[in-house]
Amino acid sequence: MPLPKISTPLHYLDLPSTGEEVEYRPFIVKEEKLLLLAMESEDTREISTAIKTVIKNCIRKIKTKNGEISGDDLDKKVETLPTFDIEYLFLNIRSRSVGEEVEVSILCPDDEETFVDVKININDINVIKNDKHNRIITIDDKIKMEMRYPTLEQFTKNNFDLASNDTNQSFDLIASCVDKVINEDEVIDHADVTKEEIIDFLEQMNSFQFNQINEFFETMPKLAHKLEVVNPKTKVKSEVTIEGLQSFFA
Repeated sequence: MPLPKISTPLHYLDLPSTGEEVEYRPFIVKEEKLLLLAMESEDTREISTAIKTVIKNCIRKIKTKNGEISGDDLDKKVETLPTFDIEYLFLNIRSRSVGEEVEVSILCPDDEETFVDVKININDINVIKNDKHNRIITIDDKIKMEMRYPTLEQFTKNNFDLASNDTNQSFDLIASCVDKVINEDEVIDHADVTKEEIIDFLEQMNSFQFNQINEFFETMPKLAHKLEVVNPKTKVKSEVTIEGLQSFFA
């Protein structure tokens, strides 16, 4: 006689980037083992691959304005999701799987040496959107550029940091995030040009124009949470903002 199948509950959330509804289940022991092995490796690419694998396994479907996405199309959709969507999805799947609270170690900003352990309810963590953020960048009175958000794969591949000294890595990621260039009535899609052509286009910009691209990345939506900590040594109360998935599992 075969062993019975264990049913799992379904949950729902809206993607921060589009508002599309996601139907998902908690991850199971096999998937948790995959995550733990990846975390133990401390390899960023292995960890990101494991996170995406778990998300693909746990999502049943995504409802869009054009219908439902499932199966192989769902895997393709996950690969193109912005980093903050991936982080938000994983955090909520984790919440439904192993508990709603996570304990993090926070560095007290008043002395920058004392750490305090704080418990955070995952349901209180959200993707924060900046009112100044704009995906359309005006180059001049004729040319505009429409940006798209970097995926988790792009961040991992480029180890992206706009303040980094590795200029080539920064330009590679920026080029991959240029979705369209609008030249008056002509729309040039990223698929119609090479990465080298886009980089050449970027290198023609002046500092003011290029700084608008920096602002796009600096103000794009991010997984973040504000909390208060009290330094046990100095008794000073401080407000701290933690950002990014790694901050909630450090």
